[in-house]
Amino acid sequence: MVQTIKTPMVQPQEKIIIFERPRVLKRVFFHIGVAVGDNTWYPAKISFDDPAFLSYYLIAGKSKYIEAAGVDVFQGNIWIKNEASIALHFSSTEILH
Repeated sequence: MVQTIKTPMVQPQEKIIIFERPRVLKRVFFHIGVAVGDNTWYPAKISFDDPAFLSYYLIAGKSKYIEAAGVDVFQGNIWIKNEASIALHFSSTEILH
């Protein structure tokens, strides 16, 4: 079992791969959150193997994280894109088994 923890700072309109596709092990858990205040609206997009962000999950407002666990967790690249006008700090954890 392997755990990966990343805390990148992403500039406005920048997009990065937060977790690459597992090659040998299988992803069984991931969590991606953004560190902002409770009453702030700084949007960020999460995309699953779609660097063009045509289909995405939005974290903003009261929803400041996404996580998934179990045998059906997505196994491809996971992208994040900062849609806010300021740099955002993300916290992320991935567990491979």
